[in-house]
Amino acid sequence: MAAMMECLNCFTQIWKERAAGEPRDDFISMLAHGEATRNMSTMEYLGNLLLLIIGGNDTTRNSLSGGVVALNENPEQYQKLRDNPGLIPKMVPEIIRWQTPIISMRRTALQDTTLGGKQIRKGDKVVMWYVSGNRDEEVIERPYEFLIDRDNPRNHLSFGFGIHRCMGNRLAEMQLRVTWEEIQKRFRMVEMVGQPERAFSSLIRGITHLPVQVHPL
Repeated sequence: MAAMMECLNCFTQIWKERAAGEPRDDFISMLAHGEATRNMSTMEYLGNLLLLIIGGNDTTRNSLSGGVVALNENPEQYQKLRDNPGLIPKMVPEIIRWQTPIISMRRTALQDTTLGGKQIRKGDKVVMWYVSGNRDEEVIERPYEFLIDRDNPRNHLSFGFGIHRCMGNRLAEMQLRVTWEEIQKRFRMVEMVGQPERAFSSLIRGITHLPVQVHPL
C-alpha cells in the first residue's frame, strides 16, 4: 500500500502539471483535460494507472519470456522459425495463447443464473480461467500443442472478449512481433540453460527468472 501511495503521489504531480498546461499527446494529458475524466476520484485515477502498468508491462514481458520457454520446449517449432522468420506474425498470437499472461479474473454474480448446467446464485464469486479457455478442445484444434504456423492463431481469450477486450491488444502484438524480428536478425537461438522460475500468483502467469544463453548468427 505504501508503494502504491508513492506511485499515486508521483503521478498526481504529473497530473497537476498536465492539467495546468496545454493538452499534450500523452495518456495523463488526455485524462486531465478529458470532459469525462478530468473530475475522476483519486482512487479511480490510481486504478487506471495500475491497470496500464500491469497491462502494458507484465503481460508483454511475460509473453516474451514465455515464448522463449515454449520454443525451447518445442525445438521443432524453433526450427520452423529459423527456416521461415515470416511465421513471426502467426507465432506471436500463438505465444500469447500458449502463455496466457493473465490467468484469471473474478466477478460477482448480480443475479441467480445457470451457466453450463451449474447454478450460480446472486452474490457468488465466479472465476473465469482464461488459461483454461485457451486449451478448449471444442474451439481450438490441438490446443495442447504449441504451433507457430496455426491457421487461426488469434482465436484465443488472452485479451478477453467483447466490450472488455484489451484495448492494447494490437500494441502488445506489435511489441512482441518487432522484438522477435530483431532477435531473429541477431541470434540463431536464445537457448534456455536452466528451468524458469514462475511467479506465485492466481492472476499473473509470469516468469520471475529465466537463465538463457544467446547464440549469434
